[in-house]
Amino acid sequence: MAALRLWSRRRAVGPRAGVRGLAAGRHDYDLLVIGGGSGGLACSKEAAQYGRKVAVLDYVEPSPKGTRWGLGGTCVNVGCIPKKLMHHGALLGNAIKDAKKYGWDISLPVRHDWGVMANAVQNHVKSLNWGHLVQLQDKKVKYLNLKGVFVDQHTIQGESKKGEKTLLTAKNIVLATGGRPRYPVNIPGAEFGISSDDIFWLRDSPGKTLVIGASYVALECAGFLTGVGLDTSLMIRSIPLRGFDQQMAHLVTDYMTSYGTRIFWKCTPVKIEKMNSGKLQVIWKNLASDIEERESFDTVMWAIGRAPETQNLCLDKAGVRLNPETGKVIVGAGEETSASHIYAIGDIAEGRPELTPTAIKAGKLLAHRLFGRSTQLMDYDNVATTVFTPLEYGCVGLSEEEAVRRYGEDSIEIYHAYYKPLEFMVAERDATQCYIKMVCLREDDQRILGLHFIGLNAGEVIQGFALGLKCNATYSQLASTVGIHPTSAEEVNKLNITKRSGLDATVTSC
Repeated sequence: MAALRLWSRRRAVGPRAGVRGLAAGRHDYDLLVIGGGSGGLACSKEAAQYGRKVAVLDYVEPSPKGTRWGLGGTCVNVGCIPKKLMHHGALLGNAIKDAKKYGWDISLPVRHDWGVMANAVQNHVKSLNWGHLVQLQDKKVKYLNLKGVFVDQHTIQGESKKGEKTLLTAKNIVLATGGRPRYPVNIPGAEFGISSDDIFWLRDSPGKTLVIGASYVALECAGFLTGVGLDTSLMIRSIPLRGFDQQMAHLVTDYMTSYGTRIFWKCTPVKIEKMNSGKLQVIWKNLASDIEERESFDTVMWAIGRAPETQNLCLDKAGVRLNPETGKVIVGAGEETSASHIYAIGDIAEGRPELTPTAIKAGKLLAHRLFGRSTQLMDYDNVATTVFTPLEYGCVGLSEEEAVRRYGEDSIEIYHAYYKPLEFMVAERDATQCYIKMVCLREDDQRILGLHFIGLNAGEVIQGFALGLKCNATYSQLASTVGIHPTSAEEVNKLNITKRSGLDATVTSC
């Protein structure tokens, strides 16, 4: 194994040195992973278990607002982890209000301190950053805080924050650079807004906030901002939660409205102006009435989608093909790209779910195929997920729309129910949007194609049922399963009313 070759800025670097190493059949690493997010870290650590020489390149470009973070990728630093913690913080506020109904002597209204929450969340994230560094060291994976670009198919040039450049060669390379929030390019004043890369690292309260977008990121952030008592609005141009079951998506937004989030439907921003007071005046067009409206906010947050981090990798020098429409890397069933020995996992891979657990599992399985005797491929079917809005939405399998598209409306049976969680009873909370939908084939034992659940702890509920769909569970099998009482999850086992029947699907408690 060749020693690590270092070039200073005074010495020229280029493809020639990399080609010489390649011609000799010698590489610095058996595996080089570009990207220190969940998928890349999982892949690197798993590969190191086989005694291979492995390195991870990770470099975080600051957000346009200057926000920086450490090792661990989107999920750890600016995604799942801080999002779920702030979501939980918001739910605690509701629990305090409910507690009075249960006899707790609590003075209302309660006041939330953003700074305390943010500091606690940020400290936890920093502990995870450190934990990932320690794990890499324990697994003997080399961590390199370098920004990598391709020189050729086996050679990467890494550049440090100081501009120092390093050439690295590897027999196998895995791309796991993830994505970053998109900013609009044609809206004057867009630069005054922040993104989800920034919201979790704000030290001070964002105050009155407008969230622009309809993705799960937009809905989740608007939800916990409302939940901690902030005046929060959500601007949606077309439909909420594109790609999800639309009946469920609108139940989620209906609950958010009742929860206190204002939603501007069919509206699109035209311009943002920074006022002398420091507030941001947003001018938008109502697409339904074609009328321009305006209002001032303390903070504007963009949540209009994410772009894959592929444009600055010089992938053309490695022969890696991208989908020109999405900018994502085209991959095969084994995560392989168009270039030999280069693979892509996670959010940058075309056609893959943008979910942390899929990236982790795909990365581990790839390492097993590369260095073990495994031939097991990642199975991307029936992957469960949850949207952590104030009333959570968990799902696995096909939406009603997708099932109809694939099989035809006459071949689909929908079982559904509106239910009221026991936890809502004494607290006298509205349960109008608590709803379960099961999408089945009509033939034979009615194989379950999709399950959708809106309610408390939706993620905990849907996880177990995901196994059932993996095992091709049928409606008759589920109906024969005895539920745990009293839980919301048992309502899934009790589903017996079909949409086709037209009967009232409201469940009465025992």
